[in-house]
Amino acid sequence: MRNTVEIGKGREARVSFRLNDISIVPNRRTRSSKDVDTTWNIDAYSFEFPVISHPADVLSSPEFVIEMGQLGGLGVLNAEGLWGRYADTEAAFAQAHEAAIDEDGHHTYGATSATEKLQELYAAPINEALLTERIAQIRDAGVTVAVRVSPQRAREIAPVVIKAGAEILIIQGTLISAEHVAEGGEPLNLKEFIGTLDIPVIVGGVVDYNTALHLMRSGAVGVIVGGGTNTNSETLGMDLPMATALADAAAARRDYLDETEGRYVHIIADGEITTSGDVAKAIACGADAVMLGAPLSAATEATGGGMYWPSTAAHPRFPRGTIEWSAYNYDDKATPIPLAKILKGPSTDPFGLQDIVGGLRRAMAKSGYTNIKNFQKVELNVIYSF
Repeated sequence: MRNTVEIGKGREARVSFRLNDISIVPNRRTRSSKDVDTTWNIDAYSFEFPVISHPADVLSSPEFVIEMGQLGGLGVLNAEGLWGRYADTEAAFAQAHEAAIDEDGHHTYGATSATEKLQELYAAPINEALLTERIAQIRDAGVTVAVRVSPQRAREIAPVVIKAGAEILIIQGTLISAEHVAEGGEPLNLKEFIGTLDIPVIVGGVVDYNTALHLMRSGAVGVIVGGGTNTNSETLGMDLPMATALADAAAARRDYLDETEGRYVHIIADGEITTSGDVAKAIACGADAVMLGAPLSAATEATGGGMYWPSTAAHPRFPRGTIEWSAYNYDDKATPIPLAKILKGPSTDPFGLQDIVGGLRRAMAKSGYTNIKNFQKVELNVIYSF
């Protein structure tokens, strides 16, 4: 039953919930966290824990992607990012950093100068040879090679990255549909496009049941729910809270599973996730895995020195993101933390910013579950409502 409220005479709106609005209910029977299995399997690929790094440039260096894979997660290279445009990425990041510092040497948020600099940097053409070299570096390290392309450039770039050795293709925007129609242009029909590819495809982001179901029907092995860090609420007036979006996508997955008599499509949560508790709640709402962006930007292996920005921050005409700073940069001084500590501990932080996988294990154990799939059935409470 849909919960709606009247927002004015003759106009109703649905009540929706963020991850912060819910809590997990512990079970009367608990488990040892040592008995919890966080393994995530998608298509032919298996990972020690269900965490994907967001394809933001500060998390897309070949070195970061390799470290992410060697630790047991999935790192993602952004094919349309700085790594495929500049051989000297250090100089490019230095320019972004300078533009995001004010005249007193303090970090800024939402500065026009930073946005203009990102737009300038991303105006450089993609160097296919350089992009191929980056992918080869990751492939040669023996980790799974996942590469992100935008829906707008998927036809153009996907063949390049697949030829270079990509094993999983991620077609990702902040909001995506199964078919993009543009007057005077050829529409991108994802079902037709995915059908021409010989590697598994993850698509997103979506925030509603119908789009999630349509994308599942496109042949994707995974659907990303949410748009990561963006300003869609301010710029487009669009912002569906993640708890509700994930529950809707999970309902679409159940219906699609029945429709196809057994084809399972994975749900990947991307948004409102900062702590280990957020990861646990996202999975409890129906996600199979989570995509982390800003929480990983504090890692020693991240390139931005604590900076973080989504690819939409550099849109040439309508940016929907900005440079922000990691949780460990409040004093304008970067305090990098090894990625291994952020993901697997041991933690020295009492707020769930470190040992994220360990926090998930303990949440599952306290609730009496030993695997991801069963944990999606855990009881939930709403702690905030209208």
